[in-house]
Amino acid sequence: MIARLVLGIALISFIGTGAALHAQEALDPALTTEADASSFAPISGADADLSQFVWKNRPVVVFADSPFDPAFIEQMRLLEARWPELEIRDVVVITDTDPAAASSVRKTLRPRGFSLVLMTKDGMVSIRKPLPWDGREIMRAIDKMPIRREEIRNGAPVTVRSR
Repeated sequence: MIARLVLGIALISFIGTGAALHAQEALDPALTTEADASSFAPISGADADLSQFVWKNRPVVVFADSPFDPAFIEQMRLLEARWPELEIRDVVVITDTDPAAASSVRKTLRPRGFSLVLMTKDGMVSIRKPLPWDGREIMRAIDKMPIRREEIRNGAPVTVRSR
């Protein structure tokens, strides 16, 4: 159990580079499936510019003061567990766990400690949460957004599968 926790923390620290999924696959080849054609690969806040996502994606930004913050680790687990459903909703996950770097994302959204920020496709902040939020709740919030409702009316998929 402790070894699994240490491994999990080590893997989460690599989330910004996308190495976590590759490390997991190396440890357990059974995790690699054809359904994983598009893998969960968060973008580092240092590399992100929120303006590049306007009208294309719904950013879900996860802030913490350290990649070892238990709330951050839990939030990343919750997002990864629902990734296929979030991906069809045009979600892009951005992480920022280095307050000292003062990324443009951090300067724009001004979090304090752990924070989850859900943004709309038009670049506005929709919801801020000070604690981890389940992927199902994030999807419900997205599905209530006017732009998402229009996408559904125009034939966008609602869900892919339940886990």
